[in-house]
Amino acid sequence: MNPLFVLFLNLGGGEVVVIVLVILLLFGGKGVPNLAKALGKGMREFKDAANGIQKDIQESTGGITETIREHIQEVKKEVDGVHKTDQ
Repeated sequence: MNPLFVLFLNLGGGEVVVIVLVILLLFGGKGVPNLAKALGKGMREFKDAANGIQKDIQESTGGITETIREHIQEVKKEVDGVHKTDQ
């Protein structure tokens, strides 16, 4: 696991307040909304890209999934036929 990620998980309330104050000092009161807007836009684009990739994978495997389902139904019918003839 990334040590930076573990460090980030161990932040307490005081540390978060200090980080927010440092961000305010660096970017100023007017820069924080722009920073938040850019961060939100980046997260939205990432989420859209991830959803697009997931959709592409589902579409490309859709035919395979349907073929497998058809084969499963055929096998179930054959098994049911064997069970009926055995009884």
